[in-house]
Amino acid sequence: MTTCKAYRIFNKNNEIAGIVSDVPVAELGRGEVLIKTAYSSVNYKDALAATGAGKVIRNFPLVAGIDAAGTVIESADARFKTGDEVICTSYDMGVAHDGGYAGVCRVPADWVVPLPQGLSLFDAMALGTAGYTAGLAVELLELNGMAPNNGKVLVNGATGGVASLAIDMLAGKGYGVTAVTGKLSEQDFLKKLGAGEIIDRKTLDLGGRPLEKALWAAAFDSVGGDQLGWLTRTMQPHGVIASFGNAGGIELKTNVLPFILRGVRLIGVDSVATPMALRRRVWGRLASDLKPRHLAAIAHTISLDDLPAYFERMLKGDIRGRAVVRIS
Repeated sequence: MTTCKAYRIFNKNNEIAGIVSDVPVAELGRGEVLIKTAYSSVNYKDALAATGAGKVIRNFPLVAGIDAAGTVIESADARFKTGDEVICTSYDMGVAHDGGYAGVCRVPADWVVPLPQGLSLFDAMALGTAGYTAGLAVELLELNGMAPNNGKVLVNGATGGVASLAIDMLAGKGYGVTAVTGKLSEQDFLKKLGAGEIIDRKTLDLGGRPLEKALWAAAFDSVGGDQLGWLTRTMQPHGVIASFGNAGGIELKTNVLPFILRGVRLIGVDSVATPMALRRRVWGRLASDLKPRHLAAIAHTISLDDLPAYFERMLKGDIRGRAVVRIS
């Protein structure tokens, strides 16, 4: 194979746009492992990168896509051999290194995770970085004391990719989940995933006192901004919050009282540079006890040609669940 179809991002006179074109395999980024890509996925970071809405891509032209799953074609690293099914997400994929929106990916071996038993390649990309982030958040909060019998768990921005997967995972583990959303038309979808209670985002009182009524044992936040500040003030004593998004802004307005009077813990979730031992552990859990029960309802399939329109919808907040990109 000398060329492959790819969705490649260009910067022409400070106008960033992507096109599907034939890319020589020899021009793809460096690495020890060559993968025939079966599927990729769409994350918010992909939309920011491909449209220029966020200054994400560090060099042009670049094949977009921070996720990939496929089969090893060639490997110069003894850990992987031809025919192995593998996953590669995050690191510099689709940011400074050619990513997953291509028929072939060449990546460093240190970025590659063997596909765990219990997941198909499609499943892996229905999860992708979003599912990995949700699983990593569960892992980190459980390490910090989150347990089903502690009380309610709130999931903010509930119809997004990470949040919807988190709801499914948490409900499957026996947690009582409360979903916060601005899309009340999606109540049936959220209930199907396992949300026991749904709160209209517009009803939240985001101002108010330094401490509010203690409501949540744990929280998963993809929004940031004022809503994350409200969460810190409404946590139960020793409550834990996972922060992994900034759809509502990067500023955090709160005070020290939740932390020094209630022992609230705010935990950042970085899915990009997770140590490999932890990364493989989380992927193993995504194939077993954290595997969502409703992937078929959460994920749908699109093509490379569908990407531009989907990016625009994602940036407008006009999506739910996960889009899996069929590559080959």
